[in-house]
Amino acid sequence: MEKKLKRIGVMTSGGDAPGMNAAIRAVVRTALYHKLEVFGIMRGYQGMIDNDMFQMDNRSVANIIQRGGTILKSARCKEFFEPAGRKKAYENLKKHAIDGLVIIGGDGSFRGACAFSAEFDIPCIGLAGTIDKDISGTDFTIGFDTAVNTAVEAIDKIRDTMDAHDRVFIIEVMGRDAGYIALHSGIATGAENILIPERKTDINNIIQGLQEKERRKKMVNLIVVAEGDDFGGANEVQKILEENLPHSEIRVCILGHIQRGGSPSCMDRVLASRMGYHAVECLLEGRHNVFVGIQNNKMNYIPLETAVKNKGTISDEWMKIVKILAS
Repeated sequence: MEKKLKRIGVMTSGGDAPGMNAAIRAVVRTALYHKLEVFGIMRGYQGMIDNDMFQMDNRSVANIIQRGGTILKSARCKEFFEPAGRKKAYENLKKHAIDGLVIIGGDGSFRGACAFSAEFDIPCIGLAGTIDKDISGTDFTIGFDTAVNTAVEAIDKIRDTMDAHDRVFIIEVMGRDAGYIALHSGIATGAENILIPERKTDINNIIQGLQEKERRKKMVNLIVVAEGDDFGGANEVQKILEENLPHSEIRVCILGHIQRGGSPSCMDRVLASRMGYHAVECLLEGRHNVFVGIQNNKMNYIPLETAVKNKGTISDEWMKIVKILAS
């Protein structure tokens, strides 16, 4: 007979994402509604190892839904990759009688959860909190909508000055392994070229297009680059273009961590709230080691291990849209 759930822990791990606080709030208040005790774990897996945990109540999550970042902080923890580190984390959870975990994070956080749950008897529920939208099994991840809207707002402003001076602008957005922010923000701002890690870039085609514009004295061109593209980011693309277009003014703008910050959008707040609610429901229903995603506006539950193994993919149709709309 399965033991009754009495106390859960909640943590945020990996890169921060707008909406994480909304997810924490939903987990805490749903758990309290069901008469469960909730412990907040500071700085992700590092806090588990350091025994940095505290009991949360309704007041702990008051007035946080609109705040970016995470009140539980976040950190990357190399020690947790080792069996000794995971054993120490488990012993600390047992000291607090925690018998269920909600982990808000990305791919790396889920990998840690898979290893942990395989070794110990604490069920883990994963919520995709990552601006990269690179987790399979969900249409959106917490933070993506806010991050891409931040990028769009910045690119729109850059386009104004680009048009005024007939310049080529290369905008670098986040996305070391995934090009979703570049793809969505590039389409939304009318970029002529979008460079992403998932697709090999035909740089000669870009150069030929710019050379043709140069001949026609029309050098306004917007290129959106994911930081993990073929060439290693916007600065490297700039070097290649300047070698082949000596008479063109080519400027680079790297948006960087501005995309992680700021108040979460309505969509991210609602998404995080729904996911947080369903994470607690999963634990109560006895679902173990699953990832809570959303597809076609319905909650989707898949094994954490599957979410880790299968990356989200960018279809040929997306790239066809980019090509046609930029022509």
